[in-house]
Amino acid sequence: MANAVRPHGVTSRPAARPAVAPRRARVQQRRPQRPCAVAEVDAPAPQGSGPAAGAQLAAKPTTGLPAYGNTAGNSSAKPRILVLGTGWASISFIKAFHESLREKYDLVIVSPRNYFCYTPLLPAMCAGTVEERSIVESVRAVLGNKGKFFEAQCTDILPEEKSIVACFPEDAGFPEACFKISYDYLVLGVGSVNNTFGIQGVGQHTMFFKSVEDASRLRLRISECFERAALPQTTPEERRKLLSFVIVGGGPTGVEVAAELHDLITEDLVKLYPDEVRDASIRVIELMDHVLSMYDRAISQYTAERFKRSGIDLVLNSRVKAVSSDAVTVVDKNGGEAELPFGACVWATGVAMHPVVKILSQKLPDGTQTHFRSAITDDWLRVKGSDGTMFALGDAATIEQAKAVEKASELFDKYAVGTAGRVSLTELQQLMREASSEFPHLREHATFLDGKLGSQRFGGLVFNAFLDANKAMGEIYKEVGLVDPSSTLSREQFTDLLTRIDSSLRALPATAQVARQQGEYLAAVLRKADGDLAEVSKVAPSFKYSHKGSMAYVGGNRAVMDVPNVGPLMGLTAGLVWRGFETWSQISFRNQILVATDWVRTKLFGRDTSRV
Repeated sequence: MANAVRPHGVTSRPAARPAVAPRRARVQQRRPQRPCAVAEVDAPAPQGSGPAAGAQLAAKPTTGLPAYGNTAGNSSAKPRILVLGTGWASISFIKAFHESLREKYDLVIVSPRNYFCYTPLLPAMCAGTVEERSIVESVRAVLGNKGKFFEAQCTDILPEEKSIVACFPEDAGFPEACFKISYDYLVLGVGSVNNTFGIQGVGQHTMFFKSVEDASRLRLRISECFERAALPQTTPEERRKLLSFVIVGGGPTGVEVAAELHDLITEDLVKLYPDEVRDASIRVIELMDHVLSMYDRAISQYTAERFKRSGIDLVLNSRVKAVSSDAVTVVDKNGGEAELPFGACVWATGVAMHPVVKILSQKLPDGTQTHFRSAITDDWLRVKGSDGTMFALGDAATIEQAKAVEKASELFDKYAVGTAGRVSLTELQQLMREASSEFPHLREHATFLDGKLGSQRFGGLVFNAFLDANKAMGEIYKEVGLVDPSSTLSREQFTDLLTRIDSSLRALPATAQVARQQGEYLAAVLRKADGDLAEVSKVAPSFKYSHKGSMAYVGGNRAVMDVPNVGPLMGLTAGLVWRGFETWSQISFRNQILVATDWVRTKLFGRDTSRV
């Protein structure tokens, strides 16, 4: 069925996209729009999901509001831990919050959604491979009797009062209800929002992909496109446009959405729309020259070859210039422009600072919060400038890291021992591995330096450094993508390399794996602190992220895995491991059973394509 989805050439812009069926409102009404404020995000999209919609957080009065905790039933003298958000970081913290801590802390959770979503399976959900209810779990069920939960949107943080303002949104069908909650310790687990990079039309005409609502909306849109394409009056040109699906972003999310969509078309829709599927196409737009850029290059090549055989078109070395109601304008590396028509366009790239974090960063002392995307924390996840009263986790946090170049000479003298005052690739890897205890951002470089093409990761910083050190031999090895083993770096070249690595200093990956480890770490810290978080740095070790590996589904029951110290794994076996891991990693036994049942149901009966 590989030919059922085939790429089409770029065409002139077709007629305007048909109006969306009224029943889309049912999906939109499942969760009201939540306002937010992010400078990088343009006007709110009609289909925006939660804070990612991109609107402005409305200022709320902070005086005269009812305050939780001032009643007789909530007059506990225990320190209150107030958690914002119910994503990976927050829910992992709640799960790991030991029963014994109830005697020491008053736990309160505030979030605009009362459920946790297992986000890695959102691509499977948008294709109907798994169902919505299988990957969500009630926060109250996870919380149990550990604390209190309020479904409300945090609209303001008042550090000087150690309180927040939260509101049950008026667009939920009830009058707006705002209140204040004081805290002794505030935990920011609000995540991030979609970043449109200021590109015209993204907020209005693309579909974001960060929430259950987004996946449900895309699933509905796919059905709408095929039903409209099947009408007798639909012209061939309009049919090709309707059945053109564009995904912006070649990371794990974009790749998995494309793979799941391909499976849906070639395994199920081909039986229901045998004539229409011949005009279906899937395109993935990626700024770099390969997809899954943070994985081993062998995985990127395997995925590209797999997509090519499946008929999924990779539009590489291209950036999005603008998005209209029915086409994406892309610019390639040579400056050439082209328009890609679509029936549905998924925006699966870029994250920006959550509006709640933005509000907080403006209220903390000047100079303490300078990161463009998240709250800066110390090694114990304490927000800088908060005097130890705030913690930030997951996408909302960036751990402040020392710059390795400040100790360049010391590191060079320690490791440049075998090559007469120069550092070889082997010595560089050993240096980075051992120095990563002090400079964590070197760990990823050290992990992949000995892998094939590993030195070309991270923009090829290491690869280019060794190439410049010995251009004559380097050009020979460049053709096969390997570092000349005889090439070495001088002190100046080594210092320049560290400077370049430091300049690309970034937060830990914006993944569920990082957020989960941070949530569990903070819960462990609470137990060690024994009720006195002021002494956390004395009683608990700093947070250390342990990378367990990365996985992505690439279609046809196949997956790719990038596992440190093991190497890249690809194919059907990796697909079985991926499916088993995603089932076992569910938040509850209930979800494990539901997801496992969905896998079986899909294999036996196919995916449900009804427009419900």
